Amino acid sequence: MRLLIAGGGTGGHLFPGIAVAEEFLSRDPANEVLFVGTERGIEARAVPAAGYRLELISAAGIRGKGGLSQIRGAAMMLYGYAQSRKILKEWRPDMVMGVGGYASLPMVLAARGMRLPCFIHEQNAIPGLTNRLLAKFVDRVFITLDESAHFFPKGKTLLTGNPLRRQILEMVAGQTPPSIAEIHQQQYGNGGGGPFRLFIFGGSQGAHAINMAMLAALPHLERYAARLEITHQTGEKDAAEVTEAYRNHGFNASVMPFIQDMAAVYQRADLVICRAGATTIAEVTACGKACLFIPFPFAVDDHQRRNAEAFLKKGAGFMLLERELSGERLAGIIHELAESPETVQRTGALAFGLARLDAARIIVGEMMKKL
Repeated sequence: MRLLIAGGGTGGHLFPGIAVAEEFLSRDPANEVLFVGTERGIEARAVPAAGYRLELISAAGIRGKGGLSQIRGAAMMLYGYAQSRKILKEWRPDMVMGVGGYASLPMVLAARGMRLPCFIHEQNAIPGLTNRLLAKFVDRVFITLDESAHFFPKGKTLLTGNPLRRQILEMVAGQTPPSIAEIHQQQYGNGGGGPFRLFIFGGSQGAHAINMAMLAALPHLERYAARLEITHQTGEKDAAEVTEAYRNHGFNASVMPFIQDMAAVYQRADLVICRAGATTIAEVTACGKACLFIPFPFAVDDHQRRNAEAFLKKGAGFMLLERELSGERLAGIIHELAESPETVQRTGALAFGLARLDAARIIVGEMMKKL
């Protein structure tokens, strides 16, 4: 069988698609997967790097654009629709799944016009415009959070959680909340005097505001420098500046523009400081990690804040809004949590309790029912 996965733009859209591809291929060695995206999205480099075939089409956003940009975006979508039909005719998939992002819209509409089984997956609490439009045409809508259910047709919407890549699933295989608590107890059993491991990142491209806030926090954390072990994914632009700042302030920090093996870094961390994209939340939840979410304030419909709030109300994370972000405030939270192992332990265990480790399996199973 052949599965075509359309969309991307960001890791939050793409990585769930890769997780579904892994599950689909694991069911039969003869199965095939094709990704379709745009040249400007993360998929242009991440999909080939993961060993999958990628086709590129023309697509661009329209929402919030001015008149000329809207016309240009509409023209690109029409051209992308024609390209999508050509790809479908040549590759002949058995089913098509949209994961959000610009490329999803023309491809899923083209597949629907050719009467192929079509599906979408929504990662966020507030759905993007593409998935809201496509929900009317697809056979099944898979959602990550309960909060997004009322945006979609009730009869075709299924809560599955966010599909996790195999490297994450393999790391957490067999873990339960008690084992997470035991790990934290071993790390903090001396009353909090052991190393406190921070993992800081802002998504696949990094987050300048988080990077700069952490640098501003360093003078307030210098007396804890010997205790803190920091891994910081910065993105390309800030890597040199962040590396130099840690060195100047005497911190043990590993700074990288991009991290391929996220599972290994998650596993070592005691506290994760990051944005609140749906894929990030799904991964830290599955790993049972206490997390300080700093939502991206300009996300469409402020969906990152809504993502984080869905976990805050269950006691499964912490949140600091970017408008409240300062070096002193960030340092205070880090210090408070480093001195409260019980809070870190409890929050990580609650996060793990909300994990949905079988999302990819459920999604693939549901899609195959339509064949």
